[in-house]
Amino acid sequence: MGHTGLYIEARIRADLDDLWSRTQEPSQHQRWDLRFTEIAHLPRAEGEPQHFRYATRVLPFLTVAGTGVSAGEKERPDGARTSALRFSSPHPLSLLAEGSGYWRYIPDGDGVRFLTGYDYRPRWGALGALADRLLFRPLMGWATAWSFDRLRLWLERGISPERARLNWLAELTVRVLVITLACAGLGLDSSLRLFGPLAPTMAYVCPLVLAVVICVALFKAPLSGTPAARRCLRQPPTRARAPRLLCTLENPR
Repeated sequence: MGHTGLYIEARIRADLDDLWSRTQEPSQHQRWDLRFTEIAHLPRAEGEPQHFRYATRVLPFLTVAGTGVSAGEKERPDGARTSALRFSSPHPLSLLAEGSGYWRYIPDGDGVRFLTGYDYRPRWGALGALADRLLFRPLMGWATAWSFDRLRLWLERGISPERARLNWLAELTVRVLVITLACAGLGLDSSLRLFGPLAPTMAYVCPLVLAVVICVALFKAPLSGTPAARRCLRQPPTRARAPRLLCTLENPR
């Protein structure tokens, strides 16, 4: 894979078994992970890696599907757990052709450091590489971090993924409305005449207040019940290496 792989880390105050279940069970995983609409395990023989099918609804009328293979280690001497996977999509409209990644679950005091590292190969040649660098890869990084924080809210505070999404949409709507109204107010110079002798003063004060309002709407930290990508670590504290488990997996066909 390329040298610009994605890394996301969240610290989640939760039981390790609960975190493992909600990330490894497809019915639980697809509820919180924004990157997937559907995940389903495929039949497998005993002792074989787990194959799965995934689908992502890109538009209301377009769903991109792919397959993958995964394996996990639950019993490690240090108490940590690891899950590795390889995936690919034959869909011609999928920018993501194939990739690989891992999850690590590292006990840390009263919680778990839950982290992922993954990379993929885009299709469509030079155009796809450009689209990936400028748009798709930053979007994938944001979606992963946002999803990790949504998972944290579910485990720590009992806020369901569906409720967390509504919280995010509601807060986003309020921010957009505030910015829209503030920008509209900046263009209403004629209304300042209503202040009479104070009009010159208000002509200075109003734009300043509206600019502050816009900055607050843009940069204020999200509410505690709203998932936010900014709460996750986006760079590894030390050099991250893929687990050896990943080398045991063949690319899915």
